[in-house]
Amino acid sequence: MRNEYRRASLDEADAAADPLTQFQHWFDEAVRAELPTPNAMTLATVAADGTPGARIVLLKGADQQGFVFYTNYQSRKGRELAANPRAVMVFHWVELEREVRIEGAVEKTSAAESDDYFSSRPLGSRHAAIASPQSTVVASRSALETRFAEVAKNQGEAPARPAHWGGYRLKPIAVEFWQGRRNRLHDRLLYSRDGARWSISRLAP
Repeated sequence: MRNEYRRASLDEADAAADPLTQFQHWFDEAVRAELPTPNAMTLATVAADGTPGARIVLLKGADQQGFVFYTNYQSRKGRELAANPRAVMVFHWVELEREVRIEGAVEKTSAAESDDYFSSRPLGSRHAAIASPQSTVVASRSALETRFAEVAKNQGEAPARPAHWGGYRLKPIAVEFWQGRRNRLHDRLLYSRDGARWSISRLAP
């Protein structure tokens, strides 16, 4: 299977001075294009023994401080980030022939940020965050549903955020924007942090 990329281009003269602004431009375009789940991204981490891991998670915030997602701190990704607090995020907007790759250090969000986001989630999702021992072996689907029902009964309508669940913020040190072009001569602009400033380089496709 092979496609020719023809939709757009990415020139240094048109790029924003910083990657967070450029990301917001592209993200807004993905939303306006009504792409399915435009905030879905691949999150890659590395375990203490060097084993890589990757999974799809949802971006829940992006600003000049970094990129935020939420999860169970005791999950595989949580354990890997505790051992090696660095990660890579990749967004792939197929319909727009675009990709964004973000590298950086990861830290937990504040308890207040995690509390605010947790309280905004649907009630069932809050109960599930409490009930699910994410990434561990469970006896059966039935056992998991029984645990969920117990949590829903005991926690009621206003469950508190469990200590093992919360947010992470990736603080970028490098962000690459990839725009597909004809003949595989793709545009690749790399933003690299230089102290408080960003420099832009063009990479060969």
